[in-house]
Amino acid sequence: MNTQSVVSVILGGGAGTRLYPLTATRSKPAVPIAGKYRLVDIPISNCINSGINRMFVLTQFNSASLNKHIKNTYQFSVFSKGFVDILAAEQTPDNPGWFQGTADAVRQSLKHIRNNDFEYVLILSGDQLYQMDFAQMIDDHTAKGADITIATIPVGDREAPEFGILKSNEAQGITSFIEKPKKDLLPDWVSDTGAEMQAQGRNYLASMGIYIFNRNVIFDLLEVDKKDTTDFGKEIIPYSIDKYKVASYQYAGYWTDIGNIYSFFEANLALTAEIPLFNLFDNKNVVYSRARMLPPAKISGTTLEHTLIAEGTIINASRIENSVIGIRSRIGQGSTMVSCYMMGSDYFETLDEINYNAQRGIPKLGIGDRCYIRNVIIDKNCRIGNDVRINGGSHLQDTDHSLYVVKEGIVVLKKGAVLPDGFVI
Repeated sequence: MNTQSVVSVILGGGAGTRLYPLTATRSKPAVPIAGKYRLVDIPISNCINSGINRMFVLTQFNSASLNKHIKNTYQFSVFSKGFVDILAAEQTPDNPGWFQGTADAVRQSLKHIRNNDFEYVLILSGDQLYQMDFAQMIDDHTAKGADITIATIPVGDREAPEFGILKSNEAQGITSFIEKPKKDLLPDWVSDTGAEMQAQGRNYLASMGIYIFNRNVIFDLLEVDKKDTTDFGKEIIPYSIDKYKVASYQYAGYWTDIGNIYSFFEANLALTAEIPLFNLFDNKNVVYSRARMLPPAKISGTTLEHTLIAEGTIINASRIENSVIGIRSRIGQGSTMVSCYMMGSDYFETLDEINYNAQRGIPKLGIGDRCYIRNVIIDKNCRIGNDVRINGGSHLQDTDHSLYVVKEGIVVLKKGAVLPDGFVI
């Protein structure tokens, strides 16, 4: 594959309401994951590891922190043609509206993309966790002589109704498509996913929302044939199957769509497994992010079990298990954390600031002493006092409080929340 023949377009997603409150002040791709990265680092890193270094990131909601992150992180050499450019929704005389969907977002951005020399457009989502070699996918696309290739992943009966399901023939050409089929329709949508996948009951090909379009095809589709459509999955793909050669590229690795709080929480905690399905410790698949000049973590008197700890942390807790502790986190003496994702802080407090706040009854940044915290996502810059008890789980009802949200038993502390001593959830 000639990597200079590809430009990548990363879709920033909509308002991210299902990830609220994590998206209250930031766009979905800017949500912190794994203690030190942001979601957008995943598709960008996959591109860089695949030799693709020309990328556009399309955003429209709460994009200030995303813009700052990309500007501070992805700077290529002056001798390289590489770039990561943000394309924010803009009002123009011929288009006064915001992005109406995935296809509309790409359509509105074509005027910026077309100025580049390329043969293929690789379209990616900004809210998925996976490691994939796009060079192999593009080689497969050219070998099949396809106009469009859709990355697919085999799924079972339980997950199939949540996805767009495709049907393929023996040559891995896609013959039909259905968006989120009901359970009773599934028998008609079984595909040959291979013996290994069929043995696991994964008989359906789900679209991963990752597409390759030939240059002329994307322009024809979005500017001529279907210039009023807004969505790839619901409109562009079903239309294209009858008109173009659409191929399936079946992916067998780990992939998860981080669409809601539960999947976000599960994906982060899964990183603490003995051998996680998503490998952060991979020489060939580096996850790139902002290079911060932070001190190493300092830990005293703590029992740690299956826990990821980012740099700049100061931990005096008694026990932490099955948790991800983000940058610049501080956890006080005698505290216990079980199944938590703590995003950390944007800055260190000075001793003067700590004393000043203490006189006013404001807890230190981080977690105080003798706290018990379980099944909790702690957003950035939270202040949790001493003797605080938060016990998340199915016994809690969904609620939206001024300091926190409960969704499916997971407690999410809002960014900058201040919990006084003895607070209980």
